[in-house]
Amino acid sequence: MPTRVVITSMGWVTPLGEDLDATWKRLLAGHSAVGPVTRFDASTCATNFAAEVRDFDLANSIPDPRERARHTKAGLHTQFALAAAARAWAASGLAPALAAGHHDPRRIGVYMGCGEGPPDLNPFARANIVAWDATNRRVDYTAWQRTASALMTATAEVGQEPHVPLAHLAALLGCRGPPFNCMTACAAGTQAVGEAFEIIRRGDADAMLAGGTHSMIHPLGMTGFMRLTAMSRRRDTPSTASRPFDQTRDGFVMGEGAGVLILESLDHALARNATILAELVGYGSTADAFRITDIQPDGRGGASAMSLALKQAGINPREPAPDGRPPIHYISAHGTGTPENDGIETAAVKLVFGDLAPRIPFSSIKSMTGHLIQAAGAVELMTCVLAIKTGWVPPTINLVNPDPRCDLDYVPNKARDMRPTGGVDACLSNGFGFGGQNDCVCVRRFVA
Repeated sequence: MPTRVVITSMGWVTPLGEDLDATWKRLLAGHSAVGPVTRFDASTCATNFAAEVRDFDLANSIPDPRERARHTKAGLHTQFALAAAARAWAASGLAPALAAGHHDPRRIGVYMGCGEGPPDLNPFARANIVAWDATNRRVDYTAWQRTASALMTATAEVGQEPHVPLAHLAALLGCRGPPFNCMTACAAGTQAVGEAFEIIRRGDADAMLAGGTHSMIHPLGMTGFMRLTAMSRRRDTPSTASRPFDQTRDGFVMGEGAGVLILESLDHALARNATILAELVGYGSTADAFRITDIQPDGRGGASAMSLALKQAGINPREPAPDGRPPIHYISAHGTGTPENDGIETAAVKLVFGDLAPRIPFSSIKSMTGHLIQAAGAVELMTCVLAIKTGWVPPTINLVNPDPRCDLDYVPNKARDMRPTGGVDACLSNGFGFGGQNDCVCVRRFVA
């Protein structure tokens, strides 16, 4: 029989905050983290706003100055991941047990969905300018190499790489088990958790740190999405620009951050008397096999991922529970706020749940945090765990003019107390990415 997998700790760095409980309260209150970009001069950009992580200091999560010094030259995406993981690790109680030799570090792995970090743009741009031969209209690569060698630093260049956060996490926490990183765009955080779940289920690890991290609030990161016309251009009202499922939505808002969860086999968690927050019970992963930037129009890819996760969890999506409620009590939507995503994700949920779909609360926290790209799925799964813990589900803010094609229950504008109707016992978290990646995880209240 496959090993049961539970979530025993979590940590995040988000545009709304880093403390787990305080950030959850801000989500339930419907606070927006979106504002003008401060990282660079974006005044001439079509989109000059984002959801930045403000006042970040790694010292708040890694207080040991000697340990912190090993990581402070790392890229911002790595520092976000370190902070989130350090918070989760401290809350888990694993460190003393490892130090005492009660657990094998070779049985504790890391699976992350890490994107690239912000580039060291000034030296790169300077090298390009110096190397441009205007007379012959070509790049003088010898001049480029000479300038780049003089200005660029190895630390900054290596620090941008997407695999680097994984190495830093393993070194910080002493995890010597299976190490993996995936780059499946906006689905990566969800996929990382799902694949870590499978590693434990098949017995290759006792525990895994799993999640995602990303920071694309820099000229190259934002310009690419602007050219794809995927980002909102509401320069006059940035705090309301992210409006998933609203008829007036015009694109997503860039965010950044990290989310890390600690997954353990049930036996491992019980043996050390760990606090169990929830149980992971299903994972589904599919490809649209359609287009790089367009979603399968009828939602088949997303529907298949949800169906696979539910099948593994042993849940029939079209059969009400004995109490008459739908078998899933909350869906954390991918919900980007692009015209294509929201209507197609709605169609996918209908394909899976049929007549029960309108009865399932289905909201997008991207309306408040912006889109954390490769970190999004992990952070959004954490909201599912907190919904199970508290009985509340977060709202989709800025939903004022509902799109007729988006006719499900998106928990508009105000958080919902689910306790009077039985609470939250089972959730789905969706993560869909450019390229047609679809991932979904199912989590439910732990019952021994």
